[in-house]
Amino acid sequence: MESYKKWVRRNKDYVHSLESLANGLTWLLPERFSASEIGPEAVTAILGIITAINEHIIDTTPTQMHVGPMEPNSFPYSLCISAIKDLETLVEVAAQHYFGDNKKWNFIAVTEATKVLVRLILFRNSGYKMLLHGGETPNIEKHSDFSSSQHNVGGFPKPGSRHGPNGLNPWNLEGRALSALSRFGENARMSSDPVWLRRGEHLQAIMEPPSSAIERPTLSMILSEKGVQGALFLMGEVLFIIRPLIYVLFIRKYGIRSWIPWFVSLAVDAGGVGFLTQVTKSRDGGKEQHYHLTASEQDELKRRKLLWALYLMRDPFFTKYTRQRLQSTEKLLEPVPIIGLLTAKIVELVVGAQTRYTYMSGS
Repeated sequence: MESYKKWVRRNKDYVHSLESLANGLTWLLPERFSASEIGPEAVTAILGIITAINEHIIDTTPTQMHVGPMEPNSFPYSLCISAIKDLETLVEVAAQHYFGDNKKWNFIAVTEATKVLVRLILFRNSGYKMLLHGGETPNIEKHSDFSSSQHNVGGFPKPGSRHGPNGLNPWNLEGRALSALSRFGENARMSSDPVWLRRGEHLQAIMEPPSSAIERPTLSMILSEKGVQGALFLMGEVLFIIRPLIYVLFIRKYGIRSWIPWFVSLAVDAGGVGFLTQVTKSRDGGKEQHYHLTASEQDELKRRKLLWALYLMRDPFFTKYTRQRLQSTEKLLEPVPIIGLLTAKIVELVVGAQTRYTYMSGS
């Protein structure tokens, strides 16, 4: 095992290329979305878990870890969440094959509940920071107004704190210039780097020596420091975490063709993003504090809004509207050589993915 870890760490670029190629080829496996798709899904799940393990090995390179006490949240939550997400589709197809369409939702609900539990634990142990990509990407980026635990609590600046990152005063010319350059560099990096590379950036934070003065924010600290705004932030993040479970439970009760689960899930999504958007707005006069998002958290909030497009792929909206549009486009392009064949294959993949990946996506 140690020799494998060394090989992965020495050839991480090569490993990522192989993983991308292998994951792409799984979509071309025969009968992927037929009644006998347990085998292909098992292959996909195994590849996904191997990818997550390799990323965890790269992220925990010993030469880049500081010597000192382990962090309280040293459990590989990101790896655990990735493994659950890779396994949940396999659980679904296996449950459907052996227990039928109705009872499969019991197994899906258990899987989603497990994922919710792990995410809630990660949310608590991280000091109630926003989960990036559902917790698969560690949120280690410091807030723009973060200097030490004496000045901030979980992203909420305390009154009297006038120093920004690295002890600079953000109100003088030098502080404003360096702060602007820092934000520009972070935004440029986050927009250009792939997800797997951003996940590895927490190694830099691991290299920094732990500060004895750092205190992880607790629920009571956030509520006492921020009051209603802190409560809204926590509610928004919790709604994002539990949304897939709520959706599955309502499908289990009312059925996949009912509009009730669709509207309830959309309402939970809109409420969560609405709370997070509200607490990040500046207040008139600047007297009331607001929650400061880092560049990666701003990208995450945009990602969550973009994921609303998945409701076009969820039943009953998909069956009544989206699928008809796809089929009409397929018929229109069918006489065109090559393009018609590619369009038919794309529609087949979209329809197949819709039955498996849309209820759990966006989390």
